[in-house]
Amino acid sequence: MSELIVIAFDDEATGFELRAELVKMQRDYLIEMEDVVVVTRPAEDDIKLHQAVNLTAAGALGGGFWGTFIGLIFLNPLIGAAIGAASGALAGQLSDVGINDDFMRDTARALPPGGSAVFVLVRKMTADKVLDRLQSFHHRGRILQTSLSQADEDRLRDALSGGDAVPPVPPAAPPVTGA
Repeated sequence: MSELIVIAFDDEATGFELRAELVKMQRDYLIEMEDVVVVTRPAEDDIKLHQAVNLTAAGALGGGFWGTFIGLIFLNPLIGAAIGAASGALAGQLSDVGINDDFMRDTARALPPGGSAVFVLVRKMTADKVLDRLQSFHHRGRILQTSLSQADEDRLRDALSGGDAVPPVPPAAPPVTGA
């Protein structure tokens, strides 16, 4: 089951810094994300979503490839590529993968103008190592919303608020066997 984490910042740059750090952690196999989006609010009535993957461009590229391939079969690769790219771009623009865009826009209304928020959909992570890597974000972010357990949310809140130490998650008690 995936967990949603939304962290807000008072400036736009810090949101992009956090996303870059999360991507590095994913490359190091410390976290597995389904989606990560930076939402900025440059002005009072302006909210922008900065998706990690441009679905329209990806759809056009994939559609162009398949259209060319099918066009070669029917001896007309240029028309096939054009039709494939157009249909792929349309499919990419209409698809919404990961976190719901309307939810992100509604949540971002709580940001001050000039602020940002990072929306992360986490599949799994090594919590202690991820929290250690977030040391540079002490006193810079605040949690807007999570679907984490209360204990995990408190650990993340402590890490972002600059607590001296993040307490380890206690191990589960061993099952009691009857003798």
